[in-house]
Amino acid sequence: MTHTTPAVDEEQVPMVDIQNSRDDRNIPIDKVGVRNVKYPIDVRVREGGLQRTVGLFSLTVGLPHQFKGTHMSRFLEVLGMHSGDISSLTIPAILSELQSRLSAETAHLDVAFTYFREKLAPVTRKRGMMGYECRFTATAGAEDDFVVTAIVPVTTLCPCSKEISEFGAHNQRGYVKVRVRPKGLVWLEELIDLVESVASAPLYPVLKRPDEKFVTELAYLNPRFVEDMVREVAAGLDQRTDLLAYAIEVENHESIHDHNAYAGISRVLDGGKPLPIS
Repeated sequence: MTHTTPAVDEEQVPMVDIQNSRDDRNIPIDKVGVRNVKYPIDVRVREGGLQRTVGLFSLTVGLPHQFKGTHMSRFLEVLGMHSGDISSLTIPAILSELQSRLSAETAHLDVAFTYFREKLAPVTRKRGMMGYECRFTATAGAEDDFVVTAIVPVTTLCPCSKEISEFGAHNQRGYVKVRVRPKGLVWLEELIDLVESVASAPLYPVLKRPDEKFVTELAYLNPRFVEDMVREVAAGLDQRTDLLAYAIEVENHESIHDHNAYAGISRVLDGGKPLPIS
């Protein structure tokens, strides 16, 4: 038998609220809240509808100097109210609610999640699901901000290796991290498609032998340094009119060197502040 107790309104229970007591050190705290919160979320899909995935959240606010502590449970309460749709269109409401519930001037949200897309093998058209690590980062307060991040794995083939070898060339897995500060709604699919279109070859979840032949030869015909990759992605983003700023970082996990190759570009497009790179 399951035993339950009736719900109790915390406002009607006479308990001491230590968090709300006064602190006399006159030191405000920039960020206080909860981290590493796993929560099911729905993310908007470009073709329509929502995709259910799991978000890893960090939720914080600025704590005024007069408060001893914050109310940690309220962060989870607000998240529970809004997790059904996480996007640039809905996150401002979450931040506003955090500011209101916690009497804070600033609020911050960061959520990392895996975004899945169905991909067909290039020749046999075998279906599989490809996962991409993505992130939304937002701030509300004196200066509002929203940044979209997508990390896209690709194949890159070394132009130098191809040029100096009588046959073959070394290739490797590369990771392209794209962060954009949009003016409005930017689809994750758009960032992923751009990166994959300029790689030596995309990655696929399912490859049969005819597909492997196709991908291997495609990469050989499209050699790319990390410098080539970061410039090609930048050229694509430069053509957009819906971005304030972007940052691109490319890192190749080299197959014949005992190091990784890296390149990064950060650029302001329309009066926005720059996004830092590593």
